[in-house]
Amino acid sequence: MPHSQVREYRPTPASVYHSDSKDPRLDAVLRLAETCSYQAEHAQHVTRLALRLFDELQPLHRLGRTERFWLEAGALLHDIGWIEGWHAHNKTSLRVILTTPMLPFNNKERLIIGSIARYHCRSMPKPEHDHFAALLPPEQHTVSILAAFVRLADGLDSTHQSLIHDLTCELAPDEVILHCQVLSPARDDRLAALEKADLFERVFARRVLVKWSTK
Repeated sequence: MPHSQVREYRPTPASVYHSDSKDPRLDAVLRLAETCSYQAEHAQHVTRLALRLFDELQPLHRLGRTERFWLEAGALLHDIGWIEGWHAHNKTSLRVILTTPMLPFNNKERLIIGSIARYHCRSMPKPEHDHFAALLPPEQHTVSILAAFVRLADGLDSTHQSLIHDLTCELAPDEVILHCQVLSPARDDRLAALEKADLFERVFARRVLVKWSTK
């Protein structure tokens, strides 16, 4: 991240984020996000949706508190690469997470959280990606699960209007049905979510259906 683009962190109303995480390192995550001029409303809404997916689908993935924190961090930071422009911003997000001194994570945690952010759009996890290949197979699987949640949540807020008021999940043998309570019609978000469900469907071998109901 070029030095000229780093500014002093000064909390704003939009940067106020309420989390049930007890991990004190979340403060550093939010400081980095704010320093990168992230779109707080979108990033925080995507994070809430991703965590909701994690909690609703816990019987499916069986991950725990540590993985939930990785998801939260990766979701909050998924778009910080915009500080250098839209092109390949997901790769920039990864690079910043891997190299910034602002994050108190060890190298393995940086690889995991950075990979979650990297795969929120465009390419899905591939063995030839160096940062992904550096992880053990179980860690790669965890990254794929958590990135799938961020990717899907990002699709659900593709318009950046935070239209989804609540989200619940229904598990079927071959499907996962997302019941979304929306503030107003959100056709574009629904279409984007179905498109960005690709990694989720690959990881869980279940088709994603999205159902809307207006609040």
